[in-house]
Amino acid sequence: MSLAAVHHLIGQINIPEDGIISRTIYQDATIKAVLFGFAAGQELSEHTAATPAIMHILQGEARITLGEEVVEAVPNMWVHMPARLPHSLQARTPVVMLLLLLKGSRE
Repeated sequence: MSLAAVHHLIGQINIPEDGIISRTIYQDATIKAVLFGFAAGQELSEHTAATPAIMHILQGEARITLGEEVVEAVPNMWVHMPARLPHSLQARTPVVMLLLLLKGSRE
């Protein structure tokens, strides 16, 4: 078995002054872990994913739209999204988010 550990997730990514950055920190046949850094005011427009996913807000505040529901996200909040759920994110402050794509699972 292969183990992977990443310490201090927030320190693994530098939030740009005006933009969005992403960095894959782990990937195997069943899961992909991606860190995102959003400058305040940046937005990921509505899209879907082919697999279920979990968004974990590590730092900052964001407005997340999940289908018809709007969630005001704060640090240490996470959201499970089923496959093909339309979703978007708007950063209210600088945000660091961990996205877990559950590749081994189809809903």
